[in-house]
Amino acid sequence: MRLLKVATCNLNQWAMEFESNMKNIKTSIAEAKAAGAVIRLGPELEVTGYGCEDHFLELDTVTHSWECLKELLVGDWTDGILCSIGMPVIKGAERYNCQVLCMNRRIIMIRPKMWLANDGNYRELRWFTAWKQREKLEEFQLPIEISEALDQKSVPFGYGYIQFIDTAVAAEVCEELFSPLPPHAELALNGVEVFMNASGSHHQLRKLDIRLNAFMGATHARGGVYMYSNQQGCDGSRLYYDGCACIVVNGDVVAQGSQFSLRDVEVITSQIDLDAVASLRGSISSFQEQASCKVKVSSVAVPCRLTQSFNLKMTLSSPKKIIYHSPQEEIAFGPACWMWDYLRRSGASGFLLPLSGGADSSSVAAIVGCMCQLVVKEIAKGDEQVKADASRIGNYANGQFPTDSKEFAKRIFYTVFMGSENSSEETKRRAKQLADEIGAWHLDVCIDGVVSAVLSLFQTVTGKRPRYKVDGGSNAENLGLQNIQARMRMVLAFMLASLLPWVHSKPGFYLVLGSSNVDEGLRGYLTKYDCSSADINPIGSISKMDLRLFLKWAATNLGYPSLAEIEAAPPTAELEPIRSDYSQLDEVDMGMTYEELSVYGRMRKIFRCGPVSMFKNLCYKWGTKLSPAEVAEKVKYFFKYYSINRHKMTVLTPSYHAESYSPEDNRFDLRQFLYNSKWPYQFKKIDEIVDGLNGDSVAFPEEEANSNREIGVVAANSEDPSAGL
Repeated sequence: MRLLKVATCNLNQWAMEFESNMKNIKTSIAEAKAAGAVIRLGPELEVTGYGCEDHFLELDTVTHSWECLKELLVGDWTDGILCSIGMPVIKGAERYNCQVLCMNRRIIMIRPKMWLANDGNYRELRWFTAWKQREKLEEFQLPIEISEALDQKSVPFGYGYIQFIDTAVAAEVCEELFSPLPPHAELALNGVEVFMNASGSHHQLRKLDIRLNAFMGATHARGGVYMYSNQQGCDGSRLYYDGCACIVVNGDVVAQGSQFSLRDVEVITSQIDLDAVASLRGSISSFQEQASCKVKVSSVAVPCRLTQSFNLKMTLSSPKKIIYHSPQEEIAFGPACWMWDYLRRSGASGFLLPLSGGADSSSVAAIVGCMCQLVVKEIAKGDEQVKADASRIGNYANGQFPTDSKEFAKRIFYTVFMGSENSSEETKRRAKQLADEIGAWHLDVCIDGVVSAVLSLFQTVTGKRPRYKVDGGSNAENLGLQNIQARMRMVLAFMLASLLPWVHSKPGFYLVLGSSNVDEGLRGYLTKYDCSSADINPIGSISKMDLRLFLKWAATNLGYPSLAEIEAAPPTAELEPIRSDYSQLDEVDMGMTYEELSVYGRMRKIFRCGPVSMFKNLCYKWGTKLSPAEVAEKVKYFFKYYSINRHKMTVLTPSYHAESYSPEDNRFDLRQFLYNSKWPYQFKKIDEIVDGLNGDSVAFPEEEANSNREIGVVAANSEDPSAGL
């Protein structure tokens, strides 16, 4: 037997915060060594934090990375353990995303990333060059300060692996695993038994199984030990890196870390028999044949043993059942952990949320409540960092700390119901009830006086006073009156967030939370600079459909029963007067259902459909319910208002990234914001197709008919309450 103990980790790194990053790295190495591991893997770019973005272009960032690596190597941190450290390295004129492999106070080799992540949220080609010289390892001259400190002038640099006396180990960096020809396939044929994947992967709803299937698939048919490390937390941007460090042996998961956690460091270890890898490979004829004619990969020889012989005192790790969270749990825990990191690192003393009693703002309130519950649970487990942060943020004195989530919420969470003459007693009551269940400090504010003052000023300036449409006003008047209310709420929210701590003799300021969902952003169904404008938004990339499922789940699992009633209520902005024969409803205002919006969003972004291709696809998807002409009208209506309102995405509040069809304009969904909303060429093509289909019979599969029973038709208003404003 060749017994090998390995360790990988989740680290909560913070971009450009070298001191705390180094503290986490050292803690993870110390825990790995204490557990008896001889290999320690850390996340991609762990020294700097993955999300440095254009800071990677600064020479200081690379210099500080070498300084940190030097600190590790001149100490005893790498004694007796192979450490893979992620950091940027400049070689010649190029900057590379590298894993620096160190052991016994020496750098063994530097492995640059060969296939860079450059889609979705990733822009690695903006900052790094992909390594293309696969044929051989090159010599890299170490910086003078490092060379003198280590008494080592150069180190092998490039694509290769480390050959120890008893096994071979190699790095595979994040995106490389998902490339069409991943390096681990070739490395396995060269005898590599242990693969180390350092990653910077962010959370996205329903994504984890794809990642874990890739790890298992990497070793299922060719054998091997696959180690995966990831960041975990908010490192300064919209992304939440969702950890889930794991170790896979011959296609079976033998260790799995948490996906969502408040901990800064989580180390997992496994005891493995490498003979199991050799045995599997020896039993696969095709593997043997391909290995006999492999393309040789360069290696670095290290005269050192990593494994131990048969020893009954060492217990082998067994396959474990993989832990997956439901989408509702992901919505609860992911944004809650992201918000905690943002809160503790921003210097703020808490959150303020305009709570309307509707589904969206109530979802945000529930997530804050979940965050408070996680904080109290982590403190009870003995996490001193969480205790210190919570005590500071909650302004506890004399060594006290949170022990009850509702009491903690009372200290850090304000909710404000900003009612008007158009608000109902039901939403007012629901907001108060939910705030009480969470423990928030709740305020009930009437904004009619502020709105009236603004209207009086307008009347003084223009000599006219606008009226609602139900009272005989025009569409322009109706829209203007709604927007005044919405924008006054934003102004009031920021004023309260900055001054309420002062009123209650508390230090600092509060962060304003937004609560618009991804579908409303896509459609533009929001007032520019209203309560959707905030400091951060935990649900801005989550669909209305998923939020409603979350509310049902949270009513029971988070202990906030009022959420069930909130979920059952029809969505309404409550910006127009309520009459016996009229009540404002979101889906009627938008001219489409939230379910339809999710379909449009996925087709536009995930399947990259323009108007014509979306129309064609929806003719199949909705053909059993709607005629081609009706589908055409729906598609044209969506693209019209999507393009009219696209400019709103340029000022969208920074939102937690959770959904693959997010319209977030900053870096995920890059498109212009000035369109010809008539789409003359594309809509003409759709009309031509519809005309050609008139009189033709179209057959649709039975399964398509069954899958589309929920598609409804909502009458489109002639005017959008938020169009262009």
